[in-house]
Amino acid sequence: MSQPETFENKYPDRDYSITIVNEEFTSVCPMTGLPDFATITVHYVPAKLCLELKALKYYFLAYRNEGIFYEALTNKILDDLVAACQPRSMEVVGEFSVRGGIRSVVKASYPAG
Repeated sequence: MSQPETFENKYPDRDYSITIVNEEFTSVCPMTGLPDFATITVHYVPAKLCLELKALKYYFLAYRNEGIFYEALTNKILDDLVAACQPRSMEVVGEFSVRGGIRSVVKASYPAG
């Protein structure tokens, strides 16, 4: 799987937030094999590193054929992105499209709490 890449934050002593929205995220339901569609939103306050967007796009695309539950997916994305850039804080929100009349939203945060 493609890994997130980073670049140096030019303002590491300043708190500011970055929001990245992927409105075309696709993974696969591990039970049915059918595609799942979602909007994945990443909010973070960078420390020394920022996420590089082209590499992040390829990281997200790697899930296109991955069978994974919503909860595991959202938490794995958070873990991978935190490991890559070590932010001051981060939240990943997965807003999954309606399936069988049910819409799911999963949020995971770092630091936990």
